[in-house]
Amino acid sequence: METLLIKGNEALTEGAIRGGCRFYAGYPITPQTEILEMMSWRQKEVGGVFIQGESEIASVNMVMGACALGARAMTSSSGPGFSLKQEGIAYWVSAGLPAVVACVQRYGIGDGFIGAGQDNYWQAVKGGGNGDYHLIVLAPNSVQENMDMAYESFELAEKYMHPVLLLSDATIGQMIEPCVAPPMKEYDKDQAHWACKGTPVGEKNKVITDITYFEDQDTWQKGYIEKMRRVQENEQRWEEISIEDADVVFVAYGISSRVAEGAVREGRKQGLKLGLIRPKTLWPYPRKAFKKLPETLKGLVTVEMNMMSQMKEDVIISCENKYPVYSAATAQHMPEVNQLIDYAKNIIDGKATVEEVF
Repeated sequence: METLLIKGNEALTEGAIRGGCRFYAGYPITPQTEILEMMSWRQKEVGGVFIQGESEIASVNMVMGACALGARAMTSSSGPGFSLKQEGIAYWVSAGLPAVVACVQRYGIGDGFIGAGQDNYWQAVKGGGNGDYHLIVLAPNSVQENMDMAYESFELAEKYMHPVLLLSDATIGQMIEPCVAPPMKEYDKDQAHWACKGTPVGEKNKVITDITYFEDQDTWQKGYIEKMRRVQENEQRWEEISIEDADVVFVAYGISSRVAEGAVREGRKQGLKLGLIRPKTLWPYPRKAFKKLPETLKGLVTVEMNMMSQMKEDVIISCENKYPVYSAATAQHMPEVNQLIDYAKNIIDGKATVEEVF
């Protein structure tokens, strides 16, 4: 094991490389450009392929081609660039390809701003392209988890033959922390059971005149739903802190979860019974975590850097409407420990108001 002092985006890149990624295609966009930059020289060092595509659309489709040939392949983007990739990602799903995409979230609608944010939640978790589907969505909250989740992502994708999304954010991507790098994995793309193989020498070439499913559509749909049920049952991941006796439990992921954890620690010192549920998977959402909440709980609070409390609906579903669900949606502003403690005090004192979900 090697200990590195490294930026979050670089850790995600190194984790992917060590996890066997040997094809990367992408396009520069703040705040994820370091991924593309580091891939440009790390792929060369490990004998892989790096391409800066002419656009995000070109890049996502290059990844589809490489993955179909058996390579561990990924792309990355942020904000509007991630939006441009959605049609290609939806095709990954329908083709059952184990490709990986990273989105380092920023803030703002449309072209957006380049500051920190967490407003890709709906797009990431509810299916950003056409059709009804989910991606497997991992949510790191540290430089170490950026590396670890990227390292694991390809094997997770291959386990279910389904795309994996690493939903990081600008703050995690740009901060520098020490982390332990895992060992390098060697991966033989020729052993991929899903890979397109060439026709053996001497045999007649295959001619495909139409692009369609290679099995009955009803059969494919039934298989897809069964796969999603397996993922939902087996891959819910979370961290919980002091929820057993809590009066108020924060629910947060990414950088917001680190602030929420600070609020729990400080609030406990002040005699407030605060807790935290941190989803490590945003899909499947960790509904099992909410089964452990005490009957005396006064409320849950989602903490997220967007305007419209995008995660709130999933929290309401997960707690089955047993508890009021509040939101501390801070838009482009980082939540603060004292702000969250004051919010919790208002809930405990009966002064907080539950707002309708958007």
